[in-house]
Amino acid sequence: MNKKRVFISFDFDNDLNLKNLLAGQAKLPDSPFEISDWSLKEAAPEKDWEDKALAKIIRSDIVVVITGMNTYRASGVKKEITMARNNYIKVVQIKPQGTNPTRVENAGVLYDWTWDNLKILLS
Repeated sequence: MNKKRVFISFDFDNDLNLKNLLAGQAKLPDSPFEISDWSLKEAAPEKDWEDKALAKIIRSDIVVVITGMNTYRASGVKKEITMARNNYIKVVQIKPQGTNPTRVENAGVLYDWTWDNLKILLS
């Protein structure tokens, strides 16, 4: 089975732990996806971060937006979604169960982050 290459878009200031959880799930034996590249790791990105992000996004099959409580305000996430949409890369957004965050504009339906949903969305 070919695994889908996933780019993780997330609010670096608030949701780094969630990004790490999703990256860990990609390592499970029955995972249908792999983290080929994820969002840039700097809290204050370099001035060429957009070029670097775009290069990573276009090498991915899917952009997963981890939607925390403040993600809808994260300008970098919004830019990454626009890059994905402009390059016809599928975008999905997931939220931790039991939370009710504001949807990120243009990121599509907001799904509960469950293993069953990940297997469907990312396969």
